[in-house]
Amino acid sequence: MKTLDPDNDGTVDMNEAKAAAATEFKRLDKDNDGTLDAKELKGRLDKSAIKKADPDNDGTLDLNEYTAIVEKDFKAADPDNDGTLSEAELKSKKGQKFLKLV
Repeated sequence: MKTLDPDNDGTVDMNEAKAAAATEFKRLDKDNDGTLDAKELKGRLDKSAIKKADPDNDGTLDLNEYTAIVEKDFKAADPDNDGTLSEAELKSKKGQKFLKLV
């Protein structure tokens, strides 16, 4: 939670989620080509999820495409729609799915 919550307010907001996603994207991009392929995303997204998130159909996700998935999963993990994820929300099944990406 500490790395996702730099302001230490006990929740993760969308800006914090996007910042964490950008950091994770850079870490995962082992070949530094600015995209993530199925191998780099292994354990986080399956091929069908990658295909859904890949509007240009190039078989990879750029930072914008990756961030769009993070935003979608963030919103899914926020059932009270308050714009933040609490520790309890992060422990939920949808919260765990979100955490795989950040």
